[in-house]
Amino acid sequence: MAEPLRRARAGTFGIFGINGFLLGMWVVHIPAIEHRTGISHSTLGSLLLLMAVGAIGGMQVSGPLADRFGSRRMVIVAGLALSVATLGPGLASTAWQLGLALLVFGFANGALDVSMNSQAVEVEQRYRRPIMSAFHALFSVGGVAGSLLGAATLAAGWAPLTALLVAGCIGVVTVAACSRRLMADRPRSRHDPAHAETAHGRLSARVLALGGIAFVLMLSEGVANDWSTLQVKEHLGTSDSVAALAFGAFSVMMTVGRFTADRVSAALGPVAVVRYGTLIAALGMLLVLVSGLLPLTILGWALFGLGLSGCVPQIFTAAGNLGAGSAGTNMSRVVGLGYVGFLAGPATIGWITQVVPLTVAMVVPLVCVLVAATCAGVVRRT
Repeated sequence: MAEPLRRARAGTFGIFGINGFLLGMWVVHIPAIEHRTGISHSTLGSLLLLMAVGAIGGMQVSGPLADRFGSRRMVIVAGLALSVATLGPGLASTAWQLGLALLVFGFANGALDVSMNSQAVEVEQRYRRPIMSAFHALFSVGGVAGSLLGAATLAAGWAPLTALLVAGCIGVVTVAACSRRLMADRPRSRHDPAHAETAHGRLSARVLALGGIAFVLMLSEGVANDWSTLQVKEHLGTSDSVAALAFGAFSVMMTVGRFTADRVSAALGPVAVVRYGTLIAALGMLLVLVSGLLPLTILGWALFGLGLSGCVPQIFTAAGNLGAGSAGTNMSRVVGLGYVGFLAGPATIGWITQVVPLTVAMVVPLVCVLVAATCAGVVRRT
């Protein structure tokens, strides 16, 4: 295999890793920044919505720009912007300053999300075998690294601004180092029918289908991220530390699954990854719903993570291969719909728990993964 292709893969790995790292650094500093700005939990929740709005905006802007100027340029610009924007929350001392910082941070993160996935599709096309899941695995590894470093700086008594400044510098250096390795996009035809359809603002049925399945799968992932620990604590009456094992099991198996999903996809195809993966996730969630034993419940969350792990990368790959000249735009729409689901899931569960117990509300992600299993054919290679 040509050395430039290996270098491009390594550079894209680095970008996914630094994206997860910067997000991990931000997440562990949320309580300290909340205390510094003197805001309430409810105000923080509202400000986090601004981050989500910024992310969706960044996704929609970066997709067409990646089609026009190339994903490589957009990755570099968005990666550097995110590295600098990481300082924003550390500088904020009032609610409005934090809101503005999170809006900018979210915009840069959304732009990087779409552009780096477009670059990953470009590299995967030239590899001629599935490698998308491994990129997402590096994102997970980066998030763990950022969380661990953030926890270490907090334990050492560093101010959030100091820690985020260090993280931003690491981000700038990493993006600069990876920029030399990223792959220039191949020339794309502007006369491609898929591009013409996208350019006129119409969503093809396949883009909508991919966006819909991304929505239900990322909704399920969002539920696991925000509610798994509370579900175990409430349902089984465990301590906080024991309940945290649920999210730990989910996260570890998500990472493990992403490192192995490419081989499964190469052997059996992307449809099998999504169909059987979501069925494994459904089995896991069924265990969570019916189990009254801690080991079985933890196993359920682990299976849920394993099943979901390889699904979303298959969807992003399919979106990036829909049509020449419109890969970035298609990616931005599919990723955007998925991100809406990721945000909507936890909120939906919160509303449902006003009328039923939290464990019963887990029927929602169970139904979502079953719907995804029936629609898995939409990721079939064309």
